Amino acid sequence: MDKFLMWGGETLRGEVRTSGSKNAVLPILAASLMADTPSTITNCPWLKDVDTMVEILEAMGVRVQRTYEGSLHVDPGPLESHEAPYELVRKMRASIYVLGALLGRFGKAAVSMPGGCVIGPRPIDLHMKGFTELGATIEQRCGYIYADAKELVGREIVLGGPAGSSVGATANVLMAAVKAKGTTVLSSAACEPEIVDLANFLNRMGANVSGAGTPIIMVEGVDELHGVDDYKVIPDRIEAGTFIAATAVTRGTVTIKDAEPAHLRSEIAKAIEAGATVETRNGDIHVDATGGPKAIEVVTQPYPGFPTDLQAQFMAAALRADGMSRFVEKIYPNRFMHVMEFARLGADITMDGNRAIVHGVEHLSGAPIMASDLRASAGLVLAGLAAEGATTIHRVYHIDRGYEDIEEKLGALGAKIKRVKSN
Repeated sequence: MDKFLMWGGETLRGEVRTSGSKNAVLPILAASLMADTPSTITNCPWLKDVDTMVEILEAMGVRVQRTYEGSLHVDPGPLESHEAPYELVRKMRASIYVLGALLGRFGKAAVSMPGGCVIGPRPIDLHMKGFTELGATIEQRCGYIYADAKELVGREIVLGGPAGSSVGATANVLMAAVKAKGTTVLSSAACEPEIVDLANFLNRMGANVSGAGTPIIMVEGVDELHGVDDYKVIPDRIEAGTFIAATAVTRGTVTIKDAEPAHLRSEIAKAIEAGATVETRNGDIHVDATGGPKAIEVVTQPYPGFPTDLQAQFMAAALRADGMSRFVEKIYPNRFMHVMEFARLGADITMDGNRAIVHGVEHLSGAPIMASDLRASAGLVLAGLAAEGATTIHRVYHIDRGYEDIEEKLGALGAKIKRVKSN
């Protein structure tokens, strides 16, 4: 098991490239199962979660080949199984995406139930509701979800729940609906850019999807889907947002290359609120945070609001800000595992339910800290950039799920960080 050794106090400067989006490529890889011919997907980040999805596809008989850098060639022709086993699904909740893809292509699927999550409950009831309304019979037994449908038939399906629109349910039901007879209307659909990217990929395959990126998605069912050549995955907005926050943490000057600024409006606005100057041009985001972070107020919301996946990173930027910052977590109220680790570095944070009040301190000091989940681990890395002395971050396998070579990218900007094997 690896860990990061860090020595804080360095100011980040230079350019860093944004990788392809983890949250977009995973459902796209699942959707590639639905084609009759191979697809080539480019700008794929090399991440643990991508490796897990590839393993799931291969376990079902799909041939997956890494061609050139950042590209996957997926041949679903030899698909041998309709089952995604527990041994693989337990590694990643996004594995559930293959359920909608298999149901759409074959009318049946068996997928292990995803496990629990440290950031709080993430139920899949809206997924099951959508499949049922399309005409599938759903049965849960022995830890597996069994879905069967003689014919999927389009209808209006409301995907919103008490916590708002579900990105996972929108993607999953959308894939199944593409092969349903007639018209499907997905109401209260998630509007995230990753949903738009999936819809664009499906349309390139021969689907007829409109309205993606709005709360109402229209799907006209088709009989066949074909593979796609050279489909480029969108940039990872969460990674780009993490580098925006890292620049603020270190009071640096960084240009984030190959990003999509239109996907980061709320994050850019929050960086400006924190005192940074931000300029965008031709997909690049230039951040000048030399003035030092100011106190901010963050309320996580579904897109286009501020993403929960960047709450920990922007909290790291507020740890040494001038004044009091407030963070309200409306997506996953328990997503504050990083707060206790920040406190080990000397942060002053008060918790009140789903709210965290951060009083900026003049100094943070390095200490051993422990990563609990993917985005919290990124927040810990950013806090380590600001802490004086040495910081050791344990269990960094979490960060490998969603960040491609983060220590190398930060190192190229001037951070003192290295990966070592734990004893």
